[in-house]
Amino acid sequence: MFIQTESTPNPATLKFLPGQTVLEAGTADFPSADAAEKSPLAARIFAVSGVTGVFFGNDFVTVTKAEGVEWDHIKPAILGAVMEHYQSGQPVMGADAQAASGHAEHSGEDAEVVTQIKALLDSRVRPAVAQDGGDITFHGFDRGVVYLHMQGACAGCPSSTLTLKMGIENLLRHYIPEVTEVRPVAV
Repeated sequence: MFIQTESTPNPATLKFLPGQTVLEAGTADFPSADAAEKSPLAARIFAVSGVTGVFFGNDFVTVTKAEGVEWDHIKPAILGAVMEHYQSGQPVMGADAQAASGHAEHSGEDAEVVTQIKALLDSRVRPAVAQDGGDITFHGFDRGVVYLHMQGACAGCPSSTLTLKMGIENLLRHYIPEVTEVRPVAV
């Protein structure tokens, strides 16, 4: 098995490409070792000292390291953990765990606007963000403000504010006049 790695805009996060499907659909975010109990693969990766976050996409795993930890020191152990997992035959997610579809539900008077926001996020934003090892999902819409949740490499990325304000906000405002601002939320 050959696992490729790619850097992300977030220097604390590295993208691992195992060359096979990680999740059939959706994403899975593990911001702590406790959250990783739902996934044998995430638990293996968290067993590597210095790992602070794990995120799964369709064909990638992003791993976030602690400040002060060097990639040169932990990358071989992470590669080993991913390889061991796939050779073990265990599932990526436990039987009771499910990948997230992403967007929060929204109904009410703004339902049509929210449907447009989600469609733009799915067609224009999420594929580009997945290339960088992360995901951005709809969290809410209130009085012109769109609230988005950033995961994987996007969470804590130095360029995430610029991406939100200059990229996503401008895109949404261009296509949907009801949108006046985009803000990040922590879930």
